[in-house]
Amino acid sequence: MRVCRLLLLLTFTPAIFGQNAGFADRDPRYRLQPADVLEVRYRYTPEFDQTVAVQPDGFANLQIVGDVKLQGLTLEQGKAAILEKAGRRLREPEITLALKDFEKPFFVVGGEVASPGKFEMRGPVTALQAIAMAGGFKTASAKHSQVILFRRVGPDLAKTEILDFKAAMSPSRPESLPDLHPGDTLIVPQNRISKIERYVKLANMGLYWNPLLK
Repeated sequence: MRVCRLLLLLTFTPAIFGQNAGFADRDPRYRLQPADVLEVRYRYTPEFDQTVAVQPDGFANLQIVGDVKLQGLTLEQGKAAILEKAGRRLREPEITLALKDFEKPFFVVGGEVASPGKFEMRGPVTALQAIAMAGGFKTASAKHSQVILFRRVGPDLAKTEILDFKAAMSPSRPESLPDLHPGDTLIVPQNRISKIERYVKLANMGLYWNPLLK
């Protein structure tokens, strides 16, 4: 039965699974995250030029400037943050900030799927395709109607949306499923979850696929 359902899912046309309006429009600007490598160049004081990595806590340690929180910022915002601090030590500094290396876009699928894990995002991926890439639903008892999509909206916060794959599989009234964004996490719970907060801390996401939850 599970194989039949997966085959039925894969036969739907891509148009059925368009962008869901439940989330805000995509933000096309890349936002810095830990392990990103940045090159900072000063126009008038090249002796302070530096290549630096964003640390796990989201800060980068720069000469003259010291620690600067860069996680979650765009390159332009990061440049402004560095300039604000550099301006306390240098007169009218001018810098260029370049992203030299970064973590490749990915999404995560966890819970009641055959092969949970972290998957590289090499192009547009729908929620349906993500579940298929994770091997499909693991058991018949997996909550097809209550798959949880977590989308980061801040350094420590994620917004949740419930995806009803059962309804999406209905030939008569299929519901649309959204495209994933880089960093999204899909969780397939084993049991029904009675209450799901609209916003959750990233550190608490694991609670939603604990099999003891009801």
